[in-house]
Amino acid sequence: MLAKSLGVHRNTVVAAYEELVTQGWLVTHPAQGTFVANDLPAELISALASSKPPGDKRDGAFATIYVTDGTADARLIPHAELGRAFRHALAAPAFLAGGGYGNPQGSSVLRGALAEYLAINRGVAASKEEILVTRGSQMALYVAGRALLSAGDAIAVEDPGYPLAWSAFKAAGTHLVGIPVDEHGIVVERLAEAAANLPNLKAVYVTPHHQYPTTVTMSSERRAALLALCLQRGLTIVEDDYDHEFHFDGQPVLPLAGQYGGKVNVVYIGSLSKLLSPGLRLGYVVCRSSPQMQAMVESCSIIDRQGDVPVEHAVATLVADGDLRRHTLKARLIYRARRSLLAQEIRGALGPRVEFDLPSGGLALWLRLGGADDRLWAKRAKGIGLSIAEGSRCFIHPDSAANAFRFGFASLDEAEIRRATKLLAASQPQDK
Repeated sequence: MLAKSLGVHRNTVVAAYEELVTQGWLVTHPAQGTFVANDLPAELISALASSKPPGDKRDGAFATIYVTDGTADARLIPHAELGRAFRHALAAPAFLAGGGYGNPQGSSVLRGALAEYLAINRGVAASKEEILVTRGSQMALYVAGRALLSAGDAIAVEDPGYPLAWSAFKAAGTHLVGIPVDEHGIVVERLAEAAANLPNLKAVYVTPHHQYPTTVTMSSERRAALLALCLQRGLTIVEDDYDHEFHFDGQPVLPLAGQYGGKVNVVYIGSLSKLLSPGLRLGYVVCRSSPQMQAMVESCSIIDRQGDVPVEHAVATLVADGDLRRHTLKARLIYRARRSLLAQEIRGALGPRVEFDLPSGGLALWLRLGGADDRLWAKRAKGIGLSIAEGSRCFIHPDSAANAFRFGFASLDEAEIRRATKLLAASQPQDK
């Protein structure tokens, strides 16, 4: 019961109990239970009973609420179906009889299932030979950056954008060129100017479906203009479609990788972690260039020789049996309700102090704070039990950024959303 309430593994709780017994805080009576030791100093018990955690000014609340940037709720994962699929994968003859390492490109079974899934659900046609399985989308960004770019090359990125993608590209020795984003997505005119002035510009990284961090969806006009420019300039598009399934209003927009007609090199990156759980590290890359795919596979073979075959086979079973689709439909309804609740609570608690546009999809709100300092606000929030990352980190030059928060709602239930909103309102900096 304690493990379930805290959201930790049972073994963690058992270890904690054992440590407390060893230290003399608890005693265990066979057939009765575990109890607080009777010989603790009275003054210590009194002090503990009347105290609160350092810096915690909340009544009756002791746990910090962590607002993510838009991760899934691991509590919703189809545990029974995944457990059954995992046990089946471990007992499969192919796994038990395997005497060597697997394919660094990923399990053929999962790549085949992904090929079918992407064709049906996203309009992305790719063979399993054109798919690489990775340990999450961050690894996919890293190997893609090393395959597509060389030291001294430049890549255009959205500004504001995804800082971890920037880190992956920098690791390849490349230079970042920030391109502004507006309510229609990346400003292609500014990208065209950069391409005309920078002969070393080789690629552009975009999140067109639900732009990170602002959540806007790239308009059809911008998509057409982006594809035309990249065709003209020979630029590779790195498309990060990290939460495609969670589109709540209307139909999801097809990825650029499904629209380009084979003329533009689009390297498509996705994640199964957003569908299931951040702890289940599975991402993938779709790349139709054989030399680039081979370069990515070689990078993977250095840092991750074969991946996690049982997990890959288990998830392939979820895809093939329709369990992943059923889970997605269920989660989408829950996340849509949480999006509406958070919007309602923000409007009620903060009113005109915070502005946002209700996104048509994605797992977060982009809260614009007006003149408030997001770093000061986040620091004050942390002092009363709310952890939220500053939006300034999403700008290439944070000091000139418009202050904001990216408030992920998917991983919080209704009670947690209400409490997080109250803490956010209580910690807002006072007007000068």
